[in-house]
Amino acid sequence: METMPLSKLELNTPGYIKEINCDDSIKRRLLDLGLIANTKIVPILKSVAGDPVAYEVRNIILAIRKQDADKIIVFAK
Repeated sequence: METMPLSKLELNTPGYIKEINCDDSIKRRLLDLGLIANTKIVPILKSVAGDPVAYEVRNIILAIRKQDADKIIVFAK
């Protein structure tokens, strides 16, 4: 299995969260939203400027900035 930052995951390609290395306040918020280890996450839409990107996680759509997505490590099965 290949690991990479969430920001490198191609559109419509599922990944699974391995770890979150964001600042504590952002990490807490992401964990509260359900971004925990082994959770499936799929990038579904990029904004016109490319930042932020919309991700589908647990049947919700969540926009994450590139600077935060760079710190979320995922693996592809």
